[in-house]
Amino acid sequence: MTRKIIIDTDPGQDDALAIMLALASPELEVLGITAVAGNVPLPLTQVNARKICELAGRNDVRVFAGAGKPLMRPLITAEHVHGKTGLDGPVLPEPVMLLEEQHAVDFILDTLQTEDAGSVTLCALGPLTNIAQVLIRAPELASKIQEIVLMGGGFFEGGNITPTAEFNIYVDPEAAQLVLKSGVPVVIHPLDVTHKALTTAARIERFRAMKSRCGDACVALLEFFERFDEEKYGSDGGPLHDPNVIAYILRPELYGWRKCNVEVETANELTLGMTVVDWWGVTDRAKNAIYVRDIDDEGFFDLLIERIATLP
Repeated sequence: MTRKIIIDTDPGQDDALAIMLALASPELEVLGITAVAGNVPLPLTQVNARKICELAGRNDVRVFAGAGKPLMRPLITAEHVHGKTGLDGPVLPEPVMLLEEQHAVDFILDTLQTEDAGSVTLCALGPLTNIAQVLIRAPELASKIQEIVLMGGGFFEGGNITPTAEFNIYVDPEAAQLVLKSGVPVVIHPLDVTHKALTTAARIERFRAMKSRCGDACVALLEFFERFDEEKYGSDGGPLHDPNVIAYILRPELYGWRKCNVEVETANELTLGMTVVDWWGVTDRAKNAIYVRDIDDEGFFDLLIERIATLP
């Protein structure tokens, strides 16, 4: 039985590999891809999502444009990491497939209303603005979402855009806090786990050995993407964040987690966007999220490479 997912994304080199992993996995039915502003502005993220679908030979996947700015704040982007296009590295042609006319939030709302209750998982790879807007407009549909699996936050590792905040949460902290208070089952893949999934030179060589269009594109994407974190952390390779969301759905046994309370700081300027994780259960706040901390990184890369190798 296939699992129905909607991928909400702001591509992003690591988003690109996450999308490819999903499209290469027969266990998943990608109902649509919804673009949000984040790593780069919305006019680029919606184009990038279509470029990745075409790269993977999946022109049939529907792509929708959503929120162009956070709920309450000006947009902050990450061209310093992802390059001017968001997908710097490979030269990818402009997409032929058309952008859907419907707004991403309306598409998600319609999908939740028409699909069986508890049958749709939202995979959030960027800021949570689109998903928050869904919950604001139709809070009664929260109970119809199977779960929200997201990449965002960090606690033990600190932040990557400020000392305390991870980028996706920092861009729209109000949206993240709303999602965490929605009552929907939430799974969080923070920097605490993604920093254990490094694109080492040996792993990049495995993509190169595919000698395929997608394999070559992955090499170019990863070699561009990792340069920022290699310089910052002094590591062999950089952390590969977003594909963990898809890999968790496919192979949850690759991960170790704990259910705990997670809150987002929305008021204090110094710690804005921080995910405050009650890992040790020192408060009586309700446990509202599965917080992932451990990974079988070899198994993760084996899965990612095995699946992407099946693409053109």
